[in-house]
Amino acid sequence: MRTADEVLAAVGATGLLPAGAPVLALLSGGRDSVCLLDVAVRLGGRVRALHVDYGLRSSSADDAAHCQALCERLGVALEVERPERPAGAGNLQAWARDVRYAAAARRGLPVATGHTASDQAETVLYRLASSPGRRALLGMAAQEGGVVRPLLGVTRAETAAYCRERGLPFVEDPSNASDAFARNRIRHELLPALRAVHPAAEENVRRTAEILREEAAVLDEVVAGVLGGRGEIEVDRLAALPPAVARLVVRRLAEDALGHAVPRAARRTGDVIALGAEGALDLGDGARARVRAGILRFEPTPSR
Repeated sequence: MRTADEVLAAVGATGLLPAGAPVLALLSGGRDSVCLLDVAVRLGGRVRALHVDYGLRSSSADDAAHCQALCERLGVALEVERPERPAGAGNLQAWARDVRYAAAARRGLPVATGHTASDQAETVLYRLASSPGRRALLGMAAQEGGVVRPLLGVTRAETAAYCRERGLPFVEDPSNASDAFARNRIRHELLPALRAVHPAAEENVRRTAEILREEAAVLDEVVAGVLGGRGEIEVDRLAALPPAVARLVVRRLAEDALGHAVPRAARRTGDVIALGAEGALDLGDGARARVRAGILRFEPTPSR
């Protein structure tokens, strides 16, 4: 278990929280976000904090007050948003995530989240169970657009130890103990089972995601070289590619054409090639493959 100063040094080494740079820290009041906020301040950033009070629990006002007291102690300006969940908002966790990032985006600042190595392991395992494909194993990026995740190399146990050593109180969200959410079942059941197999299981999953993300960048360059900037490819040429590269090409073409993820495209590569010189095929996820004169392109599936 690393000390608070060792955690600070490890996060500083990522370069994701440079001294003097503005950053908006998302602050829930839990161990991870409290650790993030203190680290960002100690590294010399121009830190602001955002807390979103969803009002879903009777203690949510206490959480907001806790965040306010912490920010006053650390000399950080805090903004609090209190959204109302509309009827028919769908998945609760997805709605909360969307609200949180939308609120952060309105501030126009680089955003830092408290996602840890433990969250990374849970994310990989969740995606691996729920959606096949290479991307399931890549996990969360340390930097993605205007969002940075400086704690991806720090475990949840280490953020708790950091807060205790620094004398920083944090709150526990009771919903984290509920097995109603799939991620909680991974946290409470699957990860402990994996640690029983090997004590470094969590770190091994995290490190695997990191390695695969680096290797994915190489594969992306291979696909870019095959396409040469074009949004189409000859079906005969696609069929001659190694199967793994062909799948990646199909997915890239579909996602570039539609502007969103098309996870089912890759596994339909054989069906796309079978279209031959002329034909069309709906792949799901709103994507249609169309071949004319032996040239494959993608387009949105027409509305019925």
